[in-house]
Amino acid sequence: MLNKNNPQTKVKRILIANRGEIAVRVIRTCREMGIETVAVYSTADKDNLHVRLADKAICIGPPPSSKSYLLMESLVMAAKSTQCEAIHPGVGFLSENAKFARLVKENGIIFIGPDPDVIELLGDKVKARETAQKYGLPITPGTGAVNAKDGKAVEAAKKLGFPVIIKAAAGGGGKGMRIVRKAEDLEENITIASSEAESNFADGTVFIERYLENPRHVELQILADGNGNVAVLGERDCSVQKHHQKLIEESPSPGVTDKMRAAMAAGAVPMFKELKYRGAGTIEFLVEGESFYFMEVNARVQVEHPVSEYVTNVDIIRQQILAATEGRMEIDPKKINFNGWSIECRINAHTPGKITHLEIPGGIGIRFDSFLYAGCTVPPTYDSMIAKLIVHGTDRNHALARMDRALRELVIEGIKTNIERQRWIINHPVFRSGNFSTSWYGVIEKEVENGR
Repeated sequence: MLNKNNPQTKVKRILIANRGEIAVRVIRTCREMGIETVAVYSTADKDNLHVRLADKAICIGPPPSSKSYLLMESLVMAAKSTQCEAIHPGVGFLSENAKFARLVKENGIIFIGPDPDVIELLGDKVKARETAQKYGLPITPGTGAVNAKDGKAVEAAKKLGFPVIIKAAAGGGGKGMRIVRKAEDLEENITIASSEAESNFADGTVFIERYLENPRHVELQILADGNGNVAVLGERDCSVQKHHQKLIEESPSPGVTDKMRAAMAAGAVPMFKELKYRGAGTIEFLVEGESFYFMEVNARVQVEHPVSEYVTNVDIIRQQILAATEGRMEIDPKKINFNGWSIECRINAHTPGKITHLEIPGGIGIRFDSFLYAGCTVPPTYDSMIAKLIVHGTDRNHALARMDRALRELVIEGIKTNIERQRWIINHPVFRSGNFSTSWYGVIEKEVENGR
């Protein structure tokens, strides 16, 4: 129940329009802030940990997300019926949906995130690239929107130079994305990418960029209050990926120099100020050597936010809530203190099923964000990520030693997971060297599968 003796915000009740580990994460911070929470759940998630932890819970439909977690009107109705003053969208689902943010606002409820118009602008990758360029951030050479039947697309791609990459303007997570190495393959791949984008994001718009073969994927963690105060909580390296899906993240990045870090922030901060950005956000870059290129903005909190929390000792969810509900943060952008090194391993389920046994690692500098408990069921319906194991150390070697120890201690029985694979990756000499790119894991994946 609400801690009435320790009110820390004017908002008393928040609905969490999400599930799983991010819902659990938000509930925990809300409880510390003296805020009641209302969970929503599909019938597949009726015994989920976030349902157990929330003060109230409402079933919003059957397992398919299109009939539950993506039903905007149902979520708003659930918030209104339980007298919630705000909605936290979490990650994925409707977290970057401007239409949902606008609907929430129109119903007199606070959306814990940026203004709908800002989400709309940044959610269109073509417009976001133009905005970033305006503030001096370099972008990879590319085009505006293209279509398969327009001969100009081939002409533009030839000017860029092959290979090129086709991307969904409204997309993410590797969907609506195709790498093309020959002009004769372009039309077919534009058609496929556009179809994927339409089915996943209800927007088939695609554009073309020059494809960088071996970049790092680096992102800046931003917090802003909507009133001109913008804090940069350092960068994260997310280069270990499989099919554009992140596997391991760390902060700081072993491939970013102080000069690069300052240059990234010098463009990002005025951009977020001008947009009157509110809440948590991430600006993503592709890095090659000393050069970096703007990729996109994620107008929400990211899955990998805990590594930034560890190295700055800032509760990002707390500041996100304060920014949205009161237009303020508790941190001074000029006085962010950085300490040590943090690494996160995403723990994915290879199969659904019941968790028959669970042992969670402990000790100094170890955090386990998850919805798992012994006896719970991992449904086949949603994203495969079931937990995040995060560690903090005095430096990278210390953090790696701690992660190896924590992965050894982590036991999840009843389903198949990628725990051993993550151990293999963090102990690989290339990963240990810090000299790797987004293509590295794809190259060594067969080695990993064979345990070599």
